[in-house]
Amino acid sequence: MAVGVILLIGLPWRAAFLIVAGVPVVACLALDPSQRRRVRRGARKEIGR
Repeated sequence: MAVGVILLIGLPWRAAFLIVAGVPVVACLALDPSQRRRVRRGARKEIGR
């Protein structure tokens, strides 16, 4: 989050948004399908708690 604020100061807001939103997407795509399922399962448990 702090990285996003710093980027907003130095970059146009569109570029900062693409960087902040793109990092988690790229990280998710880099996972194997079984790892993605495990991450999704964990996220659902967090929400359902």
